[in-house]
Amino acid sequence: MEDQLAQLLANTQLPEQAPRQAAEIEIRRAESNPAFPISLARIGAHSSIDTSIRQSALSTLRLFIEKHWAVEELDDEPHVPISDEARELLKQTLLEVALSPEDDRKVKIAASYAVGKIAIHDFPDQWPALLPTILNVIPTGNDSQLHGALRVLSDLVDESLSEDQFFSMAQDIAKALTEVALNENRKPMLRALAISVFRGCFDLMYMVKDENKDVKVFAEELLQRWNPFFIAVLKGRLPEGDSSSGAQPEAWNSIIALKLQVVKTLLRIRRVFPNLLLPQSTTFFTAVWEELSIMQGAYEQLYIIDEVQSRLEDSDNLPYTLDLLILEELDFLNQCFRAPPVQAELDSHLQAHTSGHEVPWMMDLMKMLVGYSRVTREEQELWDFDCSLYLAEETSVTANYTARTAAGDLLIKLGEWFNEKTVDGLFGHTKSLFPGEGPSAWRSQEAALYLFVMLVSDFQDLNKPIPDVVASAYLELVDFSISQAKQPLLRARGYLVGGIIGRSHQTPPNLVDAIVHSITNEESEVVQVACIKAIEGLVSSGRVAHDRQTPIIASIQSYMNSKDPEEMEEADELLVTLTEALRAAIGMDSQIVITSEIPSVDLLFLLAKLGASNFQVTMLVTEAFEDIVTSLSDASSYGALCQRILPTLTGAFDVANLTEDNPLVTVATELLVVLTEHGSEPLPEGFVAATLPKLNRLLMESGEGDVLRPGSEAVKWILVHDHQQVFNWHDSNGRSGLEVCLHIIDRLLGPSIEDNAASEVGGLAAELVEKAGQERLGPFLPQLLQAVANRLATAQAAAFIQSLILVFARLSLGGAQDVVEFLSQIQINGESGLQVVLAKWLENSVSFAGYDEIRQKSVLRILERAPWFGQDRFANMFVV
Repeated sequence: MEDQLAQLLANTQLPEQAPRQAAEIEIRRAESNPAFPISLARIGAHSSIDTSIRQSALSTLRLFIEKHWAVEELDDEPHVPISDEARELLKQTLLEVALSPEDDRKVKIAASYAVGKIAIHDFPDQWPALLPTILNVIPTGNDSQLHGALRVLSDLVDESLSEDQFFSMAQDIAKALTEVALNENRKPMLRALAISVFRGCFDLMYMVKDENKDVKVFAEELLQRWNPFFIAVLKGRLPEGDSSSGAQPEAWNSIIALKLQVVKTLLRIRRVFPNLLLPQSTTFFTAVWEELSIMQGAYEQLYIIDEVQSRLEDSDNLPYTLDLLILEELDFLNQCFRAPPVQAELDSHLQAHTSGHEVPWMMDLMKMLVGYSRVTREEQELWDFDCSLYLAEETSVTANYTARTAAGDLLIKLGEWFNEKTVDGLFGHTKSLFPGEGPSAWRSQEAALYLFVMLVSDFQDLNKPIPDVVASAYLELVDFSISQAKQPLLRARGYLVGGIIGRSHQTPPNLVDAIVHSITNEESEVVQVACIKAIEGLVSSGRVAHDRQTPIIASIQSYMNSKDPEEMEEADELLVTLTEALRAAIGMDSQIVITSEIPSVDLLFLLAKLGASNFQVTMLVTEAFEDIVTSLSDASSYGALCQRILPTLTGAFDVANLTEDNPLVTVATELLVVLTEHGSEPLPEGFVAATLPKLNRLLMESGEGDVLRPGSEAVKWILVHDHQQVFNWHDSNGRSGLEVCLHIIDRLLGPSIEDNAASEVGGLAAELVEKAGQERLGPFLPQLLQAVANRLATAQAAAFIQSLILVFARLSLGGAQDVVEFLSQIQINGESGLQVVLAKWLENSVSFAGYDEIRQKSVLRILERAPWFGQDRFANMFVV
């Protein structure tokens, strides 16, 4: 079978689709053969077979083990039994491959993964020899064997060992790892891997440290040997290498990997046992500080002058590029600044000077932070390609955590610890960078201003003031920056600085005009979006005169008109920024929506359309729309608003198929809820004719809860504000508004609609019953109440049950006797309707949200007025 499987595995790697898919199907069929897993293991163990085939065999075997090894975890898929003999042979073969002396890392890694999947289930009870075998190999094996042993041990620590199991074996594991990590004769990458496994051990210690006080003692004993090693690694310098060759010197890779694992491990230890590193904290702090200072030139050459590939890891997931080391070390400084010994040392220098820019370490640190905050070549190209990525960094939502963002985070912490002296220190260094010399001076200037934005943003969040003299000085730097015609990123940063200063200080009118002008006329899109971001902050802070409202909205409209809608749809952060800015601008005076020719509310709806799948955008649009509607609440203004918005809003429902999930339809329905909830009384003439036909189609065809809930609510609010217009309206088939509402309710109460999707129907039905009354409803009333009671009997979701109960609750406030008599006369699944409804009511009342008074009064009135109170049919009710 091995030859056949090997050929099938080779065929799965063919570029042609047909033979590749045929091979995949044949492999799945072969799974039921008892020889299948053993054959895969033998292929993986055969050194004469091509590496890619062996790797594929071991990966296929790992997936087979995941699905079929644990008998107790059977799922819906057919189970393939594995005999005890096969299990033992698989364990032996896979472990031998993982620990073999051959130097094929891809094969060994694949084998170690498979071993780890077995160990999850069998270690230690069914595989007690696993850990001793690994630990015996570590001190004596060659590099290949050691690599395999460390990979398997890593999987054991991460996935298989429980906290108790680890602690019973911790001495042996720690001893083995220590011997590798501290052995300078071992390759640095193997030592780095050992440190990585050692770091994983602290996660297990964290889980048991509170219950087992010996864990901390054990950790202290370990660190007595490890701390000198950590310090030596941090103080070690990278070997000589040419960093201007367009690539990171290869000799650096393993040393950087080693240093990275040390820093990561120190951060982990500090999180698990914060006090254990205190005696050496100043030594660690100094070593990292010195290395960060020394590595600025290499970082500049690799990532700012050149564009060397960053964020690289090896096959063992060990990072080894300089950018990642810088990032980790900046984070380490961040964590160490408040260690009492470090703080005491730094505070003694701060206290000796009146201003931050006079403190040597402060100025050295600012220079370092600016150096690592400079825009890299990679970032520059990305932002030129997609300005939304630039905005993502500004709003701190990017997943791309870099040295620049780490430097910003460190500065923010410094600001929280040392307050105004941090501002002094940053400004002191920033002044020295302007006007600057050389073609790259702008990068340092932009970096210094970026750090200022980070710092001021945090100060504003904490209500900490920036001195007026500093704000004024930075506004001068803003003037310089926005005038640099050849440096768009510096111009963009200048506008952002002006925008954030303007949130708490008087904004020069000419700066506002320059920002608005740039939104429309700037060639660089990064500058345009920076200006949009800046103007939003200024407007939201009330720092912009009302006469600028129209030009601001016009500039946003001009920018949006210049963009490809399909590109905007993919740019999440850009949509958020535009929505925030437009909302702020409209909020200056909502009358602009109905008095100006600028289609401000149409722009808002366009953003809702483009960002219909983006929760933040839809939330912002809904909030903005609510602000508009509530501020235009008088009948005249509301009518004018409806005249403007209804054609656009209801037009979203004119799609061919309402049975499919359509985010735009959902957003439009939610906005219609906002419009109807805050409607005038009566509603504007023609409002029902413009909305109810669309809502009727929506509610009669869609099955989406995200549409049915707000759609039902919108009809309810229309009834609340102007039921007469509803009842007087007739559709194209001559049905009255009352009949249309009844048909809607009948569908939503039907068994085809899920509980959660229909959770608003009760409120709609209660409103219809109340507004129409028995006289209008006639024979439809008992039919409606019967349908509500029937659905209530099967309802499970608490919100839906509450919604249906509301119908009877509101009726009972005006006529409890009629409700009791009606429910007593109907049968639901062989039981009295009254028994079904009241039992459901009382069973779920504790989880109802709101309506407390209605709930209590209604139940009391039913019980008090019922003539059978205390009789058998009440005693037979099942109430909890």
